[in-house]
Amino acid sequence: MPNLLEKKVGIVACSGEELAEGTVARLAALKALHETRPGKTVTICLPLFLAGGEGDRAFARFHPTITIDGCDLRCAARGTEMYSGKPTASIVISDLVTECGLGKVEGRRQLNAAGKQAVDVAAQRLTDFVDEILGTPAIAALNSVVAEPKPAQAESLGCACGSGIPISKVSIDGKTVELLALPLIFQQFRKLGRGPESLDEDLLAMVKVYNQVPPEEEKGYHAAILREYAVFCQEVAK
Repeated sequence: MPNLLEKKVGIVACSGEELAEGTVARLAALKALHETRPGKTVTICLPLFLAGGEGDRAFARFHPTITIDGCDLRCAARGTEMYSGKPTASIVISDLVTECGLGKVEGRRQLNAAGKQAVDVAAQRLTDFVDEILGTPAIAALNSVVAEPKPAQAESLGCACGSGIPISKVSIDGKTVELLALPLIFQQFRKLGRGPESLDEDLLAMVKVYNQVPPEEEKGYHAAILREYAVFCQEVAK
């Protein structure tokens, strides 16, 4: 069964506002997103993620994630692990400040000098983690060959943070079902040279990694997914 390879890193930042360290976490995430590694990172909206945002949760299952928390409560890291899996890397600002001897961070709205320095240090740590994660041969290879998919009837769920995963609406046994990551799965099988006629249970097995498929409905899902994949291959070949 093929593996879906990652090509971006999701950053899940602390949303707490009662501590200055929470402000540091958010500003460091934004600095990595817009300045140090634009195009290689996306932010995952923690409140939406915890509230049940399927697009954000799917992204965290589908891509590597780095969590950055303000304090040792580690809300971002715990939430990510609970709903999508253990983060690839984690940063805790209070620990980082102590480790680097930056002094007391103060100012929730206007950071003091120690807080501003902590933003720079945390952003650099984030950048180093992103480079380490994306520096693997598999990731580099994917970045060089994968184009944006052009699926039919696909949309992206998620907030303005930009971390949504494509969700396709598929007709299965007379009802419309939403399936996560279907265009990306199709693209990976196509890249491997697997045509509709050469697939057995591999395609369904991959779909089940990112979607719940009722056991009693597997036959219908299998037929519908194969049908959609055949359409996808025809459109790509045009």
